[in-house]
Amino acid sequence: MTTWAIEIPVLFVLVRYAFRDRTLPTLRIVFTGALCTALTLPYLWFVLPPYVDAAYYPLIGESLVVVAEAVILNRLLGLKWPVAGVCSLVMNAASFFLGLFLL
Repeated sequence: MTTWAIEIPVLFVLVRYAFRDRTLPTLRIVFTGALCTALTLPYLWFVLPPYVDAAYYPLIGESLVVVAEAVILNRLLGLKWPVAGVCSLVMNAASFFLGLFLL
């Protein structure tokens, strides 16, 4: 739930204000942001850990999530690849670092 509370508003602000896209409906941005987390978080927490050394887990896990979410943002919101990549990177960096702060 915390991840959604961080990543969805970050995505909305990036799309609307940083990249100035006023054509995408708000509900579509929110749904896509929620879907990104819903599709990647279970793999990051429950599927990936047995296959990746703990020392490299944050780097590998978060990198895979950024790539996967960029694909989702590109396909569902029609964001260009660089924009989708930046949005995904910033969303995940925000939730990762705020998650560390909240722990």
